[in-house]
Amino acid sequence: MMTSTIGWDEYPPAAFCGGAVTVGNFDGVHRGHVALVERAKAWAQIVHGPTVAVTFDPAPANVLFRGATKPPISTLTDRSALLLAAGADRVLILRTDARLLSLSPEAFFEDILVRQIDAKAMVEGANFRFGRSRLGDTGTLRALGAAVGIPFEEVPPVTVSGEAVSSSRVRAALFGGDVQTAADLLGRPYRLAGVVVSGAKRGRTIGFPTANLDRIETLIPGEGVYAVRAIIDGQSWPAAANIGPNPTFGENARKIEIHLIGFSGDIYDKTLAVEFVVRLRETRPFEGVTALIEQLHADVAQAKRILSEDAR
Repeated sequence: MMTSTIGWDEYPPAAFCGGAVTVGNFDGVHRGHVALVERAKAWAQIVHGPTVAVTFDPAPANVLFRGATKPPISTLTDRSALLLAAGADRVLILRTDARLLSLSPEAFFEDILVRQIDAKAMVEGANFRFGRSRLGDTGTLRALGAAVGIPFEEVPPVTVSGEAVSSSRVRAALFGGDVQTAADLLGRPYRLAGVVVSGAKRGRTIGFPTANLDRIETLIPGEGVYAVRAIIDGQSWPAAANIGPNPTFGENARKIEIHLIGFSGDIYDKTLAVEFVVRLRETRPFEGVTALIEQLHADVAQAKRILSEDAR
């Protein structure tokens, strides 16, 4: 068992104890998060224990600020898989509630990290905060650890283009449609997934059938047309995605539609994942269907070229 979800006041399985621990939301598991896991892995070798990433479900902000939450960059399942791929031996998920968030930094350290998880080393980034009202910081953690003989390492920020990588920065890039910058920050293309549902079927009548996605749990990038890879039934297809309304047909609803290039088949009710490679253009109305079709041909040709070059 590589991942375990427990109540925050419960003892985890023995395989999750006695190692090097890093704690965080880890939303998106970007390059900075990967650096934390890598340093924790180095400490795990020193203390002869597992590398343990501890995260929360739901995210603390979702408990503190109900109704004002932001869509996550990654699902909990993807977050766990990415942390394991980064080098964590175990991912421990603590169920978050108001009682957990009311713990003082000292109680969080003593009750959870020491008594329950039996941490032998701690690794965090410079902006790490913990405990009630986020009163604890890396200085607090260092002092608490020193008092009981648990070494602590503060990992410097990972920078891209001269600025620290952060989940907020990834989020801003995605909202702006800058999926290339988001990929640089994440260390991989941004991916979301949804279930294919029935749409207006208008694309089929003009030669560009699309898969309409619903039940998307994560952040949807800003409006525009994108070159993407679509993954269905374990197979990747070059594709073009449109996020936004269809103003040419007088539709104002924001949708995400995927045209899988070269694909034919029934994929309704299946889960389709989308990896964003580059934004091709903004969404805009066209004078008529003929002009729209011409632009769609150009979009598909550009997407095919970009994706072919990117795959080399």
